[in-house]
Amino acid sequence: MTSTINVHVYSDALVLLGTAGVVIPLVRRFGFNPVLGYLGAGAILGPLGLGSFIDRFPSLYWFTVVDPANVSGIANLGVVFLLFLIGMELSYDRLRAMHRLIFGLGSLQIILSTVVIGLVAALAGSKAPVALILGVCLALSSTAIVVEILSRQKRLNTSAGRASFAVLLAQDLAVVPLLLFITIFGAGDSGSVIATLALALTNAAIALGVIVVVGRVVMRPLFRLVASVGMSDLFVATTLFVIVATGVAAALAGISMALGAFVAGLLLAETEFRKAIETAIDPFKGLLLGLFFFTVGMNIDFGQIARDPVWLIAGATGLIAVKSSILVFLARMFRLSWPASIEVGLLLGPGGEFAFVGIGMATTLGLIDANVSSFAVALTTLTMMLTPALAHVARQLAPIVREDKPLDPELSVTPSGGSGHAIVVGHGRVGQVVCAMLDRHQFKYTAVDNDAAAVPEQRRQGRTVFYGDATNPEFLKSCGLMEAAAVIVTINEARGIDEIVAQVRALRKDVLIVSRARDADHARHLYGIGVTDAVPETIEASLLLSEAALIGLGVAMGHVVASIHEKREEFRHELQQAAGSAGSASKPVAGTKRRRLLR
Repeated sequence: MTSTINVHVYSDALVLLGTAGVVIPLVRRFGFNPVLGYLGAGAILGPLGLGSFIDRFPSLYWFTVVDPANVSGIANLGVVFLLFLIGMELSYDRLRAMHRLIFGLGSLQIILSTVVIGLVAALAGSKAPVALILGVCLALSSTAIVVEILSRQKRLNTSAGRASFAVLLAQDLAVVPLLLFITIFGAGDSGSVIATLALALTNAAIALGVIVVVGRVVMRPLFRLVASVGMSDLFVATTLFVIVATGVAAALAGISMALGAFVAGLLLAETEFRKAIETAIDPFKGLLLGLFFFTVGMNIDFGQIARDPVWLIAGATGLIAVKSSILVFLARMFRLSWPASIEVGLLLGPGGEFAFVGIGMATTLGLIDANVSSFAVALTTLTMMLTPALAHVARQLAPIVREDKPLDPELSVTPSGGSGHAIVVGHGRVGQVVCAMLDRHQFKYTAVDNDAAAVPEQRRQGRTVFYGDATNPEFLKSCGLMEAAAVIVTINEARGIDEIVAQVRALRKDVLIVSRARDADHARHLYGIGVTDAVPETIEASLLLSEAALIGLGVAMGHVVASIHEKREEFRHELQQAAGSAGSASKPVAGTKRRRLLR
């Protein structure tokens, strides 16, 4: 029986899937970044790698990609998913919270790096539009690699991690106008450039406007309908449909599929289905992005690298040096420490995945010569491969360039322990009120905080607060935890609260722990990990608001206070039960300890 399948397409697809299923797990096992694994596999197994030897070794046919066109569709979907995920990440709240670093540090980095790299490209003979495209593309850094490194090292919440993430967000935002710019200039050079630009911008604005209007009208009701059915496979199918459909609509309007998917991500980021959508596409995004990087690796021409190794190494060194220097300068200007500035510079100095997208699109449209494109792709790949090593160098340089400031004598004062006292963790606005109330009721306490700038000043103002890390069990012991009556956690950082509670419970199973919580969900989580009593800010605010309103409306204060207290206990009992706590058993103990604490 004769086979009717296209063996060429299936053999190339099997190579990609085999890379994802066999090569990448091995790469991860040896501690390498999977993005680099996909790039390396694409370079080796692509038509310019081992595929170039098929004529001499026909058996390589089953282990290499013969025709890149057979897998280009999958790679394009990878780019579409990447832009959609970026749109999902760029919520208004996140942009507002980090606006200073995103639109300040990030924007300046893009502008300055683009100008310097673009001038170098122009001096090398590139036309102005090409030099500008190369400048922007090479000014961008790798979100996939840098975020993965910082996440693995648990450094996203450090000053260097936050600054790096802010710059990456700014660069992600810059991709949208970059793709639009390439699309406009790739439309043709006939007629007036200004007229062509105006027409293209008008068409793009109309197309994006239609996508936004239709999306706002259709998307939320569509996902509500699908969610009401309760079938997860339909939710996944709908999510994939929205991503691809908006991309196709954008492509039909003359702009890139990726740009349409980006707009869809922005629209869905503000809906109640955001988390469900992220969960639905999670199994696909890693694979599709990985296959995209694989196809990028296939464009690496080892022959050209062998012909121009000196220029390639010089270009990679120059690119990292230029971008890193600009980033270090800007980071210092935005008051980051020297170690953080150097770490940001070395992490973001190499190129990024969007250089492949932009340069690949410009090459397809005939804006960039194939040789220039090949060199730029090889340059970007080489610098990306150096990112983990540069991150290690930055961590090694940190102790050397650390700014040693004289230790304030107030920071060296240690707590004297005690017995039957309370330990107040955090001496910010909330912690100071708690300490004031403990003072009013003449209850002994030890207040601690890890803010090296605030503690000395507070001590000079006469407040009894000590500097130290409450996640350190030895420090907790020095505060008298083993004899303390209670630990009151007033900080607002969720991960820090978890670590403190874990350390306290490891040392004392019986001690009363009262903790601040952000909302009911956070309070439920805290009850689950061993907190005796959690105080959700949202619930307390609503109770206090109700109390003030009822008293203002003329209801007797005694009745109001009693009803508020009763409602508070109802909330507490519900949260304890939801967390799996033995509410009825623990409640009398907690109540006894609270009464003793206030006596």
